[in-house]
Amino acid sequence: MKKRNVLIYSIIAAVIALVGLTPLAGSTPKSLAQGGPTATPTDPIWLAFSAARTALEEKTGEDLTWVRNWSYEEAEWKEGIDACHVLEEGEESHSLYFGWRFLITSLNNKQYEVRTSFNYKIVVICDAVTATAAPAATQAANPNLPAPVTGSAVSGTFQVGGQVTGLYPNTRTALQAAKMKWVKIQLTMGQNATGLITEAHGAGYKILFSVIGDKAQVMNSTYQDSYATYVASLAAAGADALEIWNEMNIDREWPAGQINGANYVPLLAKAYNAIKTANSGTLVITGALAPTGFFGAAGCTDQGCNDDTYTQQMASAGAGNYADCIGVHYNEGVVSPQTSSGDPRDNYPTRYYGTMLNRALAPFGGKQACFTEIGYLSPDGLGSLPGGFAWGANTSVAEQAQWLAEAAVLSAQSGKVRLMIVFNVDFTTWGTDPQAGYAIIRPDGTCPACTALAGVLQ
Repeated sequence: MKKRNVLIYSIIAAVIALVGLTPLAGSTPKSLAQGGPTATPTDPIWLAFSAARTALEEKTGEDLTWVRNWSYEEAEWKEGIDACHVLEEGEESHSLYFGWRFLITSLNNKQYEVRTSFNYKIVVICDAVTATAAPAATQAANPNLPAPVTGSAVSGTFQVGGQVTGLYPNTRTALQAAKMKWVKIQLTMGQNATGLITEAHGAGYKILFSVIGDKAQVMNSTYQDSYATYVASLAAAGADALEIWNEMNIDREWPAGQINGANYVPLLAKAYNAIKTANSGTLVITGALAPTGFFGAAGCTDQGCNDDTYTQQMASAGAGNYADCIGVHYNEGVVSPQTSSGDPRDNYPTRYYGTMLNRALAPFGGKQACFTEIGYLSPDGLGSLPGGFAWGANTSVAEQAQWLAEAAVLSAQSGKVRLMIVFNVDFTTWGTDPQAGYAIIRPDGTCPACTALAGVLQ
């Protein structure tokens, strides 16, 4: 009996090899469009595919352990994930516009389209296979975005500033010692900032506001209109630069399931036009992204997107038409900005100044960058860093000072950078978010970075 079973299994294996079937368990599947993901419990594409397969098996009654072929793509559905399926009575609809699209061909040559959310909690089996989604439209072909107001604030030479908690006496001393020309303060929509503008200008500084709001409402068109009205009021009051939102590629700052660069552009477009109408000289900066590769080969999940994926989405949706410069954050460096290797963690592009800058600007052809945060974390004089920031444990205050000065020189000489805002000047928070470790005013009151920056900003 055992020999007979072995013979049967051998024949089945030979047939499988001959017709080229694809197993969907215990192996690495092959995608028609590209190499399939590794079949591991943590691969987001594999987990989404498993959810799609299970739902399809439940609906059709077919055993889909083996299929002829399958493929996947990251998709945008203009009319929602449910548009390919007629909802039955009592069936819940979903306000979801981005996710995975799977095409599965069974052993009897039936082809199915299954759509899932990035977190694979929502699964929709289409009534029929639809056409492949068209590429994201550029601004020129997108009638839903307004034409940009003409006028640009891109002029003058490269300048440096610092993010501050306020213009306190010791903060002003550090700004002056470092020969900085700008200050940055983060605002929440609705805050009265007239006094801050007057104070900054009175002290001889230009002022940049990074403006955030209620992430739960940010996808609402009426809320976006209110946001645009608010930032326009800041421009009218004399704000020199405005950053439109902050780190929109992660769910701390944007609603989960809606994180995509194309979803950000309508807010940016409304804000840009309102600002330029109020004050054409105000610099408009795209919200800087959180540098990350956390979301893996998928590029995006419901919880966020890798910055390079999100940047491409922004550019394809026309973001470059509504910005004077592209916002960039760089705050994870542990080596000189002059190097592009040697980070003890790995060589991921966000580790290095040069590759981070190129990564942010690549899709925008000719736009300059504005570093709205650039800083080096040093625990000197403060104690041990929390686990999530342990990578900065070996950076000294002297290195912090030297590297900021080197970054200023590189930025100025590159011609690619309009503005560099040091994160930060005077923060004192120390704990799970060790902001004081980035501060150039150190716990003993000294500011080595002020001296280093002044030396290159003469």
